[in-house]
Amino acid sequence: MRTIRFGLIGAGSIATITARELRGHANVELRAVADPSDTRRAALASSLEIGACYAHADELLRDPEIDAVYIAVPNKLHASLASDALTAGKHVLLDKPFAMSAVEAQQVTDTAAASGKTLMLGMNQRFDANVQRAKQMFEAGTLGDVYHAKAFWRRRSGIPRIGSWFTHKATSGGGALLDIGVHMLDTSLYVLGNFRPVSVTGATYTRFGQRGLGDGDWGRSEREHTKFDVDDFATALIRLDTGTTISLDAAWALHQPRGNEMGIYLYGEDAGLSVYEDLLYRQGENGEYYSIEGSNIGELRYPHCSRAHHFVNVLLGEEEPAVTLDEALSVQRILDAIYLSSRTGEEVRL
Repeated sequence: MRTIRFGLIGAGSIATITARELRGHANVELRAVADPSDTRRAALASSLEIGACYAHADELLRDPEIDAVYIAVPNKLHASLASDALTAGKHVLLDKPFAMSAVEAQQVTDTAAASGKTLMLGMNQRFDANVQRAKQMFEAGTLGDVYHAKAFWRRRSGIPRIGSWFTHKATSGGGALLDIGVHMLDTSLYVLGNFRPVSVTGATYTRFGQRGLGDGDWGRSEREHTKFDVDDFATALIRLDTGTTISLDAAWALHQPRGNEMGIYLYGEDAGLSVYEDLLYRQGENGEYYSIEGSNIGELRYPHCSRAHHFVNVLLGEEEPAVTLDEALSVQRILDAIYLSSRTGEEVRL
């Protein structure tokens, strides 16, 4: 069987998790890692027995023995590194968000088309087992007409290292919205099967991080920036072309009863669904109300539940891409519109 030889660009926490997933696929060989930090690079290479280490990504991209790369670096570098990798003849699995803007994302998409190589955004929530079940229930019409979705990921104290690139706008492009909000937005659109927004109203806030509050323990990035200038809370209302609306909340820091709250609720005419709980609620024929835990929809589309395994299977021709570039561009346009709406105080039409 064919072996896909991977290089890893970035050796932070999410890269380590994804690299382990990749190594768990029978058709993958991890050949190289590139990261400017000697410590991160050496730790990842040692833990996964990766032979080649590079301080710069361009060195890795010149390696003719590498077929594909996984890119997990500060957001500012997503577009340029993805384009460089595609031009170098590598397939690319790119971590979210797509880029710093929809303009950048479109340029990468054009590069992918010209290269003939596969570019995919690694939207890992799409492969969660309960998300897969929710999509299958939606497609089966179990909920009836779904007119609203409520999506949220809110942390009480979960800023990814105050002072890291995550909290510096020049390198991240934004805060909680681009870090965790993008997951809930993408997943909602995916389950609904609709990436056609017509309007966006949004607001972003910076209320904790600039005071040194809400710090979390995620990540391995250096604390090298003194200014916290990104959102630690964002909220939005997105209207789709079918009239369906999505309300979205993303928070790194927030006064709330629980430390972490994450979910998507779908409101349909026939039933409601808590996606991540796999909990269906509906009224019976005699007016009684039921909550049904555990859907029975047959086999999962992606039983491996892994974006990494899916990407490899796409390269092997065994699965069709679950994340298309058109969908990824639409998500990026919505993110841009939320920030624009927050700046202007007005609805953005798309």
